Amino acid sequence: MNTTTTITELGLDPAIERHAEFAAGLRAGLARVEENLQEVLRSPGHPELTEAATHLVRAGGKRLRPLMALAAAAFGDGRGDAISAATLVELVHVATLYHDDVMDEAPMRHGVTSANSLWGNKKAVLIGDYVLACAARVGAGLGDYALRSQAKTFGRLVRGQFLETTGPFEDCGRHAPYEHHIQVMADKSASLIAMAGRLGAQVSGADERTIETLGQYGELIGVAFQISDDVLDISASTTDLGKSAGTDLREGVVTLPMLHALDDEGPGAARLREIIGHGPVTDPVVRQEALGLLRESAGVVRALAEAHGYAAKARDLALGLPDRPARALLVGLSAFVVDRGE
Repeated sequence: MNTTTTITELGLDPAIERHAEFAAGLRAGLARVEENLQEVLRSPGHPELTEAATHLVRAGGKRLRPLMALAAAAFGDGRGDAISAATLVELVHVATLYHDDVMDEAPMRHGVTSANSLWGNKKAVLIGDYVLACAARVGAGLGDYALRSQAKTFGRLVRGQFLETTGPFEDCGRHAPYEHHIQVMADKSASLIAMAGRLGAQVSGADERTIETLGQYGELIGVAFQISDDVLDISASTTDLGKSAGTDLREGVVTLPMLHALDDEGPGAARLREIIGHGPVTDPVVRQEALGLLRESAGVVRALAEAHGYAAKARDLALGLPDRPARALLVGLSAFVVDRGE
């Protein structure tokens, strides 16, 4: 994987081009994370497990979470193991992708055939479990704070998946659909980015205020990022996504742009309520009809406006951090996470 391309794709070059030494260090750090991921997941004597466990790592990705951890580490004294912290958060993320693809019956991930399609659901679940075990091993090397952070975050990830699966009217809190969906996004997406911010800062010796600020920043960016993802699932093509478009519709997951579209008036909203009200939209023809109606609705625009709101709050937090090159990167990241959905 070309980590230079990764940063360019993230739209962060303008934010860091004035800080050549920092940018070079960041790229070098991401390259070391790539090497670490491959090495940590290698199972000596078991080539099939190694191939399967590294399948999604080799497929690439934007590496947003390792980037967040490395940027956060720049606010400390630089003596901690930021590479291992970045590796840890990406391992947890990759593990959830294996499990998510099983639950979603997804045929593609990052532009390649999904693990469940290649090896079957049973093996894909076990591969995800193996990746989590590797993450725990890395966390143990970082100490008690990392292990507690990993345990707390994984609990939130599972809770988010559970709440998404049960729906807003079946969980214990009986949340309204909107509040329920925000909670799901916070748990499933934002929690790991928040962990990346806190852990990167903590291992590098940053002060408590900075650690907490970076955690809050990650939480806000994570929600904005997920809203943008929900919009892309509606508006982007399968080729651009690297996975099937309309996945949320196919799985019966009602996302924020859908909720806003369902609140509209008129025949389009009425037809959407009819389609989505029956649960997962498995018929490809009906799914394409629903995607067309969603694209024509105000739901996408309203959801993006909310994403901009979360990103703006994250940017304000970043601007309150010490004036270092990493701050410019975080400000740039707050713009990227919403611009990608437009």
